Order: sequence, then C-alpha cells, then structure tokens
Amino acid sequence: MLSIYPACFFKDETGYSVVFPDLDWLATNGSTEIEAMNMAVDCLAGYLYSLKIDDIQAPQASTMGDVSLESVAKELDADMNGAFINMVSVDVDEYAHEHFEKSVRKTLTIPAWLNVTAQERNINFSQTLQEALLAKIRA
Repeated sequence: MLSIYPACFFKDETGYSVVFPDLDWLATNGSTEIEAMNMAVDCLAGYLYSLKIDDIQAPQASTMGDVSLESVAKELDADMNGAFINMVSVDVDEYAHEHFEKSVRKTLTIPAWLNVTAQERNINFSQTLQEALLAKIRA
C-alpha cells in the first residue's frame, strides 16, 4: 500500500534538509535535490516500517495545501530561499522487503580449526555473524 506524506525541503550550505512535519518532525538530508528525495523516501519507509513493527498506527498525512512552508521554516529557523514542499511516497511493504528484510550473501574466510570447532558445536554461522555485527554496531 502506498503511503504519501508532505515533506519540506530546505536548501542549506550542505545541500538540502528534509522535514516531515506530520511525523514528529522526522528529518533527513542529502547533498543534492535528488539525493535528498531518495533519502526522504528511505527515511519515510524506515519510520513507517518501525511503526508497523511496533504495531503503532501511523499519523494521518496532511495534504500539501495544509502544510505551511513558512510556518515550518520559522519553527526550524530555516532559510526560505530555495525551499519547497513535495509529496514523498513509498510502498512500505515493498521497500522493507527490498531494503530492510532482504538477506545478502557474504563470503568470508576463517581459520580451518575455527570452522571445525564451530561445526562440531553446531554453531549457526549466519546467526553468529549477525549477532557479532550488531554488537559491534551498538558498541
């Protein structure tokens, strides 16, 4: 199912900042307008997917006409020069399947003795690697 939310794009010294006023001021950025739009789609998909996982109802989207770019800019103390509103859409289920849930095959090399020992103990290599990577990321 397609989800569509208005996003405010503000030009700044590093590119574009993107804010979703309907989604607790969810924000992202990109160095170009195209990158900012791609990041907005990814950000929107991730946010709505996390709400779905947590069984939380997503807020109702405003229409583009209901969003005041001037009010959002004032709230954020953002420059209106080059600012615009655009509707950002994403099929959350399709996006999640492709980007969040899809497994990627990795080839790695370990010492032979470690391979033998792990196999003797019925250690799941994929699960162990995922756990180790998550621990490293969270550290």
